[in-house]
Amino acid sequence: MGGPRGRKITSLDRRRIIALTDEACKNGAREQKACEVVGISERTLQRWRKNFRDCRKQAAKNRRPANKLTDAERTRILAVCNQPEYAHMTPHQIVPDLADRGVYIASESSFYRVLRDASQTTHRGRARPPVHKKPDTVIATGPNQAWTWDITYLRTTVSGIFFFLYMIVDLYSRKIVGWEVYTTENSENAAGLFYKTYLREEIAGEELIVHSDNGGPMKGATMLVTLRKLGVAQSLSRPGVSNDNPYSEALFRTLKYQPVYSPKPFDSVEDARHWVADFVGWYNDKHRHSAIKFVTPGQRHRGEDVAILQHRKQLYKQVKSLRPERWSGKIRNWHVVEKVRLNPGKSDDGRKVCDAA
Repeated sequence: MGGPRGRKITSLDRRRIIALTDEACKNGAREQKACEVVGISERTLQRWRKNFRDCRKQAAKNRRPANKLTDAERTRILAVCNQPEYAHMTPHQIVPDLADRGVYIASESSFYRVLRDASQTTHRGRARPPVHKKPDTVIATGPNQAWTWDITYLRTTVSGIFFFLYMIVDLYSRKIVGWEVYTTENSENAAGLFYKTYLREEIAGEELIVHSDNGGPMKGATMLVTLRKLGVAQSLSRPGVSNDNPYSEALFRTLKYQPVYSPKPFDSVEDARHWVADFVGWYNDKHRHSAIKFVTPGQRHRGEDVAILQHRKQLYKQVKSLRPERWSGKIRNWHVVEKVRLNPGKSDDGRKVCDAA
């Protein structure tokens, strides 16, 4: 690029022009007039300033700090932090301890920076919390293949005293296959209820998976022995993760949010059992469950849902043929839900797998 006098403007000339115009503007001159004096436009001056700022930033980025740790020092810091005696300690504890031994490698902030770059700023060594694997996916294609169960509290008229409702629900049909109200919460009660339910449903010789959370009654010795004796596989939720047992949680919500739920605490365990018996009768044989195409859990458990849904499908087809102008597309989906998944995984594209429609 040529200057006002036809001479090529060097980088040094540009710095001088920027300095002169800046000084002129500082002394009260307008930038436009200053640029006219040196023979350049304001746009050119702005571009030169930007280029010099970018150059300074790049130079600062490429400049190696004088106090930068060497690769050997960084490796030594990681090795020290991962020694058994230091694996559970923070840099604020490690550095003073090293100093007491006459060793100095770097400051606490440098230790933290090295650990952060190595993704080790979380708990290390024995301080690392246990990693709980998500339960395997359980798939049910028919009744009595998979059950889920849980325990919930029922209020009593005595403050601080509760009754305990044990409830077993079939994963495929959503039917409540077993329940009982006890005054205590323990593994013996759970094992007794499960054994009676197992016999009543006549599952002997069939494969069954039982899923529950990690509570004491679920993992108690009596319950585990009963499951092994019957040849039943057990699946457990991760500690503190209620979403791993969603079907039982949803059932308890339905129970306690029903208008007929007792607004007053129960006087006796017999009163509680009487109320729960009425609820179970309503839920299994009258409640049309949205997740199973609005048939009752009892109908689905007995296999009656296939004929019911087929009848609905034929009815909708017939009505559509009579008045097609009222239908903008396909008729309502009345297909049987063939598979129900507990703790579904993800498909190849990373999306969560949903139950089949």
